[in-house]
Amino acid sequence: ANAASGMAVEDECKLKFLELKAKRNYRFIIFRIDGQQVVVEKLGSPEENYDDFSNSLPANECRYAVYDFDFTTNENCQKSKIFFIAWSPDSSRVRMKMVYASSKDRFKRELDGIQVELQATDPSEMSFDIIKSRAL
Repeated sequence: ANAASGMAVEDECKLKFLELKAKRNYRFIIFRIDGQQVVVEKLGSPEENYDDFSNSLPANECRYAVYDFDFTTNENCQKSKIFFIAWSPDSSRVRMKMVYASSKDRFKRELDGIQVELQATDPSEMSFDIIKSRAL
């Protein structure tokens, strides 16, 4: 673990991310900090959509999330981009926000293949339209 944040990342986090990236087994993964480590909280099946994903984030607690966004470009090409979302609602505890903020970069480095990063403090900041505009 990195001395600066002291946060360990469970191997399962990396394994599930690799499965999402390489095999596309999941639409999204939600991670939470549990004690001194980051753990997988929820895996979204490929059939789930963006609403299922955003509804899986707790209203008053921070989370990290990865979302595999499929879209069609203006040239009609099918593409996908992997989003890393740092969910830090205004209503969450200050201490929690600080822990998530200080561990974010290190955790993100463990996940090789993130293409877009988004920071959101309320659902409007990670609306489907915003995700789509960031992907294109």
